[in-house]
Amino acid sequence: MNPLLLLIDIQADYFPGGAMELQGSPEASVNAKRILELFRRSERPVVHIQHVSTRPGATFLRSGTPGVEIHENVKPLADEIVITKHFPNSFRETPLLDQLKSAAADKLVICGMMTHMCVDSTVRAAFDHGFPNVLIADACATRSLVYDSVSVPAEQVHTAFIAALSPLFAKAMRTEDYIAAVDGGEW
Repeated sequence: MNPLLLLIDIQADYFPGGAMELQGSPEASVNAKRILELFRRSERPVVHIQHVSTRPGATFLRSGTPGVEIHENVKPLADEIVITKHFPNSFRETPLLDQLKSAAADKLVICGMMTHMCVDSTVRAAFDHGFPNVLIADACATRSLVYDSVSVPAEQVHTAFIAALSPLFAKAMRTEDYIAAVDGGEW
């Protein structure tokens, strides 16, 4: 197996003080950092996705703002690929698929922000492109949503989306379980 770590939109605006704070973003980024360190130690490929909003009236992840920067916990190294995207799906109008092919990736390990938006659309697209996916559930974060005057707490949004993705589109795992599987010889 040749897994590739895909870190989706772990950017400053999603953290306390940012323009679109997500529930649990600091804890999720610490877990993503642990997975990132594992990949770096094993010299496995890593791709960072950075969302830069081009949507008129966007209030977060805007070009030239501090909030668009990748969070310090998962800051890319000089030799790691950073792909800029403008849509929730990390494959749409980006070189991501070509990069995965170039790296000979045959499985994706995914962490990121927002579970209900960019993580969801990217996991589904990766599945459609034929990639088996491992979604590190506690290395993702989201926010509360409202539909038809009903408020849905972030924890329920996150859980519902992880449940919808697993097991068909991705194998959902917690950080500790993934690290234990790798330590046990599974990639």
